[in-house]
Amino acid sequence: MRDMLGDDIEWRVSEGLLPYPETLAEMEARASSVHERSARELVWLLEHPPLYTAGTSAVADELIAPDRFPVYPVGRGGKYTYHGPGQRVGYLVLDLDRRGRDVRCFVHKLETWLIDALAELGVEAWIAEGRVGVWTSAHGREAKIGAIGVRVRRWVTLHGFSVNIAPDLTHFGGIVPCGLPDYPVTSLSDLGMVADVKQFDEALRSGFESFLSGLGSACPAA
Repeated sequence: MRDMLGDDIEWRVSEGLLPYPETLAEMEARASSVHERSARELVWLLEHPPLYTAGTSAVADELIAPDRFPVYPVGRGGKYTYHGPGQRVGYLVLDLDRRGRDVRCFVHKLETWLIDALAELGVEAWIAEGRVGVWTSAHGREAKIGAIGVRVRRWVTLHGFSVNIAPDLTHFGGIVPCGLPDYPVTSLSDLGMVADVKQFDEALRSGFESFLSGLGSACPAA
């Protein structure tokens, strides 16, 4: 499904499990076109087959099971993360030259957008100081429900976020997720909720204009 947002941004939702290399290539090509002002900005929601990605800060010994799933080195920030069925991945190709050249603020607004979307589904989530991503309470412990890893090239954003709706959480056991061994990973399903990616997409869509309008505005001091 593809449609347009009011600010001339394409909102794309892809069905099925998209192969990672082809998706990455298309996202990077789109980012180049956005920089050249020859293509619209893009919000791309999708799912991948089971795989691990290694960000620019990945540490080799945090890949516990290197033969379990394909491993893809990528240019985004962060360490190892998992993508797979039941997880909503969102790739954002947005022009920060138009929307405020502030990467830290972009990440903060992105975290807030995800938190607001989860709140629409009845989940209280938050930002944890010193830890990028989105956190909630699961089984009496603080747990990560959403990961963020972005890259900015020529002021155009690439990559984005992943939020766990109902993935197989045992698949995270092949890595140290985001380099944080002391914190578990959770999902909406793990929290006892009946939810699917389409419900989460609707919550994202309802809050997108607020997220977009907030880019370039004041953010909390570092």
